[in-house]
Amino acid sequence: MSERGLSLSVLDLVPVRSDQTSADAVAATLSLAEVADGLGYRRYWLAEHHNMPAVAATNPPVLIGLVAGRTSRIRVGSGGVMLPNHAPLVVAEQFALLEAAFPGRIDLGIGRAPGSDPVTSYALRHGAGGVSDEAVNRFPEYVDNVLAMMEPDGVGLGIQGRTYPLKATPVAGSVPTVWLLGSSDYSARLAAEKGLPYVFAHHFSGSGTAEALALYRDGFRPSPEAPEPRTFLTVNVVVAESDDEARRLALPQLQAMLALRTGQELRPQRLVEEAEKVELPSAHLDLMDAMAQRWVIGSPATARARIEELAATYDVDEVMVHPVAGAWTGTDAGRSPAREETLRLLVGQA
Repeated sequence: MSERGLSLSVLDLVPVRSDQTSADAVAATLSLAEVADGLGYRRYWLAEHHNMPAVAATNPPVLIGLVAGRTSRIRVGSGGVMLPNHAPLVVAEQFALLEAAFPGRIDLGIGRAPGSDPVTSYALRHGAGGVSDEAVNRFPEYVDNVLAMMEPDGVGLGIQGRTYPLKATPVAGSVPTVWLLGSSDYSARLAAEKGLPYVFAHHFSGSGTAEALALYRDGFRPSPEAPEPRTFLTVNVVVAESDDEARRLALPQLQAMLALRTGQELRPQRLVEEAEKVELPSAHLDLMDAMAQRWVIGSPATARARIEELAATYDVDEVMVHPVAGAWTGTDAGRSPAREETLRLLVGQA
């Protein structure tokens, strides 16, 4: 789908509200993905986060399989897999298998951040004994390993004078598109060097986007995967019938991000009425207002104009929206109606 030639996609962290179980949150994501598929959104990406009460997106490959199985044409991918948490072969096998099951519809977005707290990172990397603390420093090598192992010919490992063939899947007919993700200059430079598509986490960072994209475009080396730079913009979005309603629906996620950035206790996402009862110190209100200014919050006309403005500012022809609208008391636990409505209103199909 496009608005004046602009493609729209979806990023989903599978939020968990105070009225939901994990099963409810996954059910709401599947419903949201079906809406995005029906409306013509270009791709649907799922994040990797661990040990967070308000986020159920702990395992992108599992979620991708669920979403791809419930949709028919939308590309489904990871936004992203945090590669230092996993053995490269495991990631290659997972996504080669997903590509085999849903050919031409799978994206593998790879990130370098832990996606969790230090204790959880330790458990991820040491619990099975297969990943070490060197994984972050060896990130470029691991990216190369994943790319090579997903190719139809695989790779050859030299062991005791013999070459041992290693393939992510026995007979690959195609490979998923690999993207590098990041919120710093590091991944921008690495993506440019390797000739890979790249996405800066604008929805999370909110600053440094222009600089990172300039580094990527200026240093890009063409490759078989991407003959020219490929990128898009990510942004937090809440769309409702009125600007006031949109601001109210944005409040639970704004409070969740405030808690994350100020070291408060993390908890399931509040319902809108619960969030409106919370009293915050003025300093926290100022921080929350500053975050809201970087988001797209408003009526359909307001939101569409803002997204067009952002696309023009950063010279992209695709914007990935992270629909962060909360829910009212009494909402069906297995649905996220305001998130679904955000997607509909954004394309004028309410």
